[in-house]
This record gives sequence, structure tokens and C-alpha cells, in this order.
Amino acid sequence: MASSTGLLVVSNIKHLGKSLRAIEKYVNSLYIHLNVAGSTSTTSAVPPPPVWGRLISQLYANSSSYVGNQLDLRVLVSPLKPGACGSLKLRQPVDLIFSDAHHPELCDRLRADLNISKPTIFLEDSAISDLSAQQDDSQASKIYPSVVLGGTFDRIHLGHKIFLTQAVLRSSKRLVVGVTTSAMTKGKTLPDLILPVEERISRLREFLTDIDNTLQYEIVPIDDPFGPTQVDPDLDMIVVSAETLRGGQKVNEIRSARQLRELEIFVIDIVESNVHDGIHETKISSSNTRIDLLGSRWRRPELRPQLPARPHIIGLTGGIASGKSKMAQRLGQMGAHVIDCDKVAHDVYEPGQVCYDRIVKHFGQGIISADGRIDRSKLGPLVFADPKELQALNGIVWPELIAEVNRRLDVLRSQAEVPRVVVLEAAILLRAGWETYCHEVWSMIVPPEEAVRRIIERNNLSEEEAKKRLASQVPNKEIIAKSQVIFSSQWDHDFTQKQAEKAWQMLTKELDSHQSSL
Repeated sequence: MASSTGLLVVSNIKHLGKSLRAIEKYVNSLYIHLNVAGSTSTTSAVPPPPVWGRLISQLYANSSSYVGNQLDLRVLVSPLKPGACGSLKLRQPVDLIFSDAHHPELCDRLRADLNISKPTIFLEDSAISDLSAQQDDSQASKIYPSVVLGGTFDRIHLGHKIFLTQAVLRSSKRLVVGVTTSAMTKGKTLPDLILPVEERISRLREFLTDIDNTLQYEIVPIDDPFGPTQVDPDLDMIVVSAETLRGGQKVNEIRSARQLRELEIFVIDIVESNVHDGIHETKISSSNTRIDLLGSRWRRPELRPQLPARPHIIGLTGGIASGKSKMAQRLGQMGAHVIDCDKVAHDVYEPGQVCYDRIVKHFGQGIISADGRIDRSKLGPLVFADPKELQALNGIVWPELIAEVNRRLDVLRSQAEVPRVVVLEAAILLRAGWETYCHEVWSMIVPPEEAVRRIIERNNLSEEEAKKRLASQVPNKEIIAKSQVIFSSQWDHDFTQKQAEKAWQMLTKELDSHQSSL
């Protein structure tokens, strides 16, 4: 289905599941226009926006059970605001209007506002509305000039949409949003996968102006938990989640100490996740979104026209103790031919090879074991203690190593049955610039503290030595920046296996599709 956007006029909340399931085959993003005017008598005023807060929250929360997370829903708030009688303006062009009740006059006006030529698709013949029964007068109905909230807001999900919408409903003029910078996200799950703060702010502004373009939005990066609430005298209300209520109270303590007016606090409930596997958080969160990215396409592969299509070469890399070898083994069991560059390096270190003579000449006879071979346990401390020596070793080994790898690839290509997929496992892949020899890069990451723990345990090194080894590696951020698929082995073996299976199934489907198109 091509990318397209629709607008659904909702008059009957009980029809929502049926409506979304009917619509999802037509669009992949959907605005929802609540027909609240049609839910009241002609003599009754449309109630203040906050009374629709619980309905909107339920709508967002229930939508994932109807159509999963494939449909990007955005409930429009501006039509709920007092005096909202102007024409509707939306950021994205709308292709189709749907209505769950027969309200042709409203739909014709919306079609004119949005310049849509196609007729409205009426999903029901009835004109009955049930929205008036969904009003929640227990929700604080007061609206404030200036409302504030904060968060990481990494990849806007249902929980964010509910959180932000509740704030928008309660603001009449200005909404201030603090967005945490990297200084505050280091302790998050998979922090290296968090989008840059500039991109998060841009996506946030896009969402907010989409649902209500009548407000003044001030979206600012923050390096501490309190941001502008510590100094802005014009703020009236802060919106928090149940788990950050204490933070809202602390804001008022700080403001009181600085002779600033304390803020009204509005608390929204946490949205529970329907995944309970001990890996994901029990609430809908950005951490869960990042976990779900593992084993999926992080970005599209770059075109490598100089490489034959077969075998499809995956460069598998990652930092020390990240689980690369185990992942290579998994992919090998699924059908990939694996070339372990560390084992190839052992071959080029052998006596009689060009590398052997040059390494011994540079580092001296002290690195040779009793059997005449190079003792890596003696060579390692020399190169990891001095970056210049490490650079010298790499300058000797890397050119010979990639030449040998290419010789082995040529042998595979010359076989009668060429392997479909080759995994090139190489810790040095990115530092050596070998990604150009691969169709794509798949990478393993673990948190630095976990890598240090594993190095100490596996290599019997001190913490200082382990940190020195880790410091010589490509940082996770740089690995991610050049990778198409990311894995993390920081959880149990079964979950890492699931990531591998997910990626392999995706790749197999893509290769099958490419083959059938030839």
C-alpha cells in the first residue's frame, strides 16, 4: 500500500474498532476528528476540552488492540477548543475522509477545507452519536494559559500521544515542553539508539502542531529534571505521569523557595503494555520501542554496484565482548556461510606469511612462543598499552587480512553452488573501512559497563585493563551510525536468538522478493 493519509470523523466510540479495521487497508496515517458538536443538542454549548481527555486516552490505548501499531493515529484537539469554527488546516495532505455516522454536511465542509475531491466513505448509515455519554466531568475542566511538561520523547508512541494531548487540552495559549538531552539519557535502556535531541524536538513540534495549531509551542532541550519550571514565572500547570508525580511536587518546592507561584499538578495514568516477557517494561515506553528495533532494519543498505548480488555479504561487527561470535554462530546455523576474520588473521600470523616477518621485525623476538609462532598473549599488552603500536600492527595486518578474505570470497563465487548469504565476522570491520566490501552491516552492542564485566570475567583482566581494551574499540554510537541492523546481547540468550531469527526472516523475505523480480 502506498503511503496515504485519511481523516476519520468519529461520532460513535463503540464503532471505533470496526472503523479502524475497515480503514487500515486504505491508509497508514489517520487523523481523528471527534464530532463533539454532533453529540450535543443544538441548544447546548460544546463542553470544555478537558472533559474529552479520558475518551481520547482510551481511544489511543484501545487503537493498538484493534490495528496494532501500523496505523499512525492523531486525534485532533483544535476542533474541540472554544470558538473552533474556522476551516480545518492539517500539516499532511489528506487523501480520504471516512465517517462512522451519516453526517454529510460536516463531511462536505471538511472536504472543502482540505480540498478533497473524493467522496466521503460512510462506514455506517445511522446519524446517531454516543460521544455525549463519553464526557468525563471528573476531569479537571479548568483551562490554563501556560502549561508545562517534560520527557525524553524518543519516537512518539501511544503513551506520548496521550501525555501530550492531555497537556494540549488544558492549555489555552502556551505549551512549554522540556526535552532531555544526552546528559540525562545515559541511564536509559539502549541509550545509543535514542534519537538526537534536535530530531526529537522536530518530531514533537510536528505532532503538536498537527493536533492543535492554535497554541504557542516552546520546546526546549533540558540538561536537568526541572528545566524552565525553575525560572519561568508565567507557568500555571504542570502535567506529569503517575510515576513522575514526585518530580512535579519537587518543582513546586523549588518554585516556592524562589518566590515563584506554585503550579497546579495534573496527573495522568501510565498506559500498561500488553507485552510481559521480563525484557520489556510493563508500561508503553520509548525503551520498549527501542528494544523492538533490535533485529529490524535500522536503515536501508547503501547500494554497492561493484559487488556481485550473490553471495549477499553481511559485515558482522561490534565491540569487544558484545557477542559477535555467538551471533555469527546463530546466523551460520540459519544457513549463512561464516568467514571469521579473527581466524583468518591467525592464518596470516603463521610463520612463513608476510605478516609474520614484519610483526616480529617491529615488535621483537619477545613475542614468539616456544613453537615459533606469535604469542598473542604477549603481543596484546604491547599494542593495547600504546595507540601508536596498535596502529603499527594494524598497518601490517589489515591489508593482508582483507586480501585473504577477498581470495576466499572469490573461491566461494566460483563454486557451482554459490552461498546465498556470507557473514563476514570482523571486530575491525568499521575501523578498517571494510563496510564497502559488504552489502550491509549488522552489529552487536552492549552497555560499556557490561562489556567491562565480561572482559574481566572472560580474559581474567583487572578493571583498569578491561577499560583500556574497551577504550580502543569503536564506540557504540559510531557502530550504530554505520549499521543497517542492530542486536544487543545484554539480556538472556533466548531474546538474542529471537533478534537473530527476526533479522534472518526479514533478510530472507527481501532476497526472495529480489529474486522473484528478476
